[in-house]
Amino acid sequence: MIVFCLLWLPLFCLFWRAVSPAMSGKGGIIALLLGSIAALVQFFLGSIVNPGGFGFSRWLGGLVDIVVAPAVLPLVVALFFLLFRVYRTPEDFTHFSLLWLIPGGAMRTFNWSTQNDPAQLILVPLLWTSLVTGIPFFFRLIFSGKWYAIIPALAGLCILPLSSASSYWAFFSQKYELGITFFGISMIPLICATASAYYRAAKHS
Repeated sequence: MIVFCLLWLPLFCLFWRAVSPAMSGKGGIIALLLGSIAALVQFFLGSIVNPGGFGFSRWLGGLVDIVVAPAVLPLVVALFFLLFRVYRTPEDFTHFSLLWLIPGGAMRTFNWSTQNDPAQLILVPLLWTSLVTGIPFFFRLIFSGKWYAIIPALAGLCILPLSSASSYWAFFSQKYELGITFFGISMIPLICATASAYYRAAKHS
């Protein structure tokens, strides 16, 4: 589990680079640098939400501190850079975010290794990956000009963060049936985004 948590993001980043337009070297360095700074800030500040027990505060902690916010933050920064014309394609959002998450993922691996909890060491990296691939995928659908894709994409943007946090909460609370259900829902955008990127790469090869 420790090896998976440590290597999943770098390996998936290499895969995504192979099927999507490459980001400039400067962009990659910026992503790694900002991700390292964010990881250090989070390490020294600690958790924003103080989770107690297995109720709403635990779910909120997963949303803010562990699963959703850490993955959404690099997407927001990438959007900021896009507005200033640093990045030109939506695919860069995912590559930028994956690189951003690698330092934080490595730091959290060592913190979580003492607990040896699959919900942290296996589930969280997968949920991060689904968020940073799924959210840009939904935005591409929204701006594709296809009216029939807009409503499903908007629904996906709302459901993905909630299902990701709920999956972590359910597994942490040992509600495994709920956890598997929310995990399956959370993985659908990852599968769709990966298949779409692979199809585009094959089409242009």
